[in-house]
Amino acid sequence: MKHGIVVVVAGGHPFWSPVNGLPVGAVVIAADGGVDRARALGLHVDLAIGDFDSVTAEGLASAKATGARVERHPAAKDATDLELALDAAIALAPARILVVGSDGGRLDHLLGSLLLLSGERYAGAEVDAVLGATSIAVVRGMRRLAGTPGDLVSLLPLHGDAEGVTTEGLDYPLRNETLPAGTTRGVSNVFTGSRASVAVERGCVIAVQPAAEGRL
Repeated sequence: MKHGIVVVVAGGHPFWSPVNGLPVGAVVIAADGGVDRARALGLHVDLAIGDFDSVTAEGLASAKATGARVERHPAAKDATDLELALDAAIALAPARILVVGSDGGRLDHLLGSLLLLSGERYAGAEVDAVLGATSIAVVRGMRRLAGTPGDLVSLLPLHGDAEGVTTEGLDYPLRNETLPAGTTRGVSNVFTGSRASVAVERGCVIAVQPAAEGRL
């Protein structure tokens, strides 16, 4: 069964951060402690997944009581709870996956999550994330970004070189250029207006807007 948008809610700390403009009527998949975050955001959880070592008993009971399907995994497993949730999301063949979570807590978890979001097995959907006050868009092909003049955006190639990178609406334009893996060239670009675009011919970049205040 295909879905337009699937929202994946992750756990992590700090727990609470507001998110503006969450899509109405989307399927919601909560990864472990993401059940409590979803509840705080007023979202109805359709699937709760993970080893449930961080969700509160009250949160999980509330999700069950409101009809959530619960998929429990052992603590000793080969994937994070977020990866399990993303796999469940992409299995629904959505047009877009939106991840909501934290930009704080453990650095290894954050780095792993960014690498995961840009993984090739999720390339069939448009992938975005709101992590705390930071908005992230995975760019394969062409993506349009919203901002305000002076907003920062960093373009970071992941999983190898990003080739044929072209931007519009940014102070420091790229014109069919290569961003090699590990480069900092794309860090701290600046919106010139309210819209920008990033196109990538081969590979992928993540467009990170560090102070987007939960912008979708």
